Amino acid sequence: MNQGIGGVVFTGCMFLGIGLGLLFDNVAAGTLIGMGAGFLAVALSSRKRS
Repeated sequence: MNQGIGGVVFTGCMFLGIGLGLLFDNVAAGTLIGMGAGFLAVALSSRKRS
């Protein structure tokens, strides 16, 4: 995965987390969960397949 797509995946996860945080009245936790999911998604999708 190139760097541009990875950034979009990370940002999308972060905004989903923020939205869920707003929904459940805890934006800070939602943001952190979204960032964690984004980092994991980028790391998993950029691994080289053997």
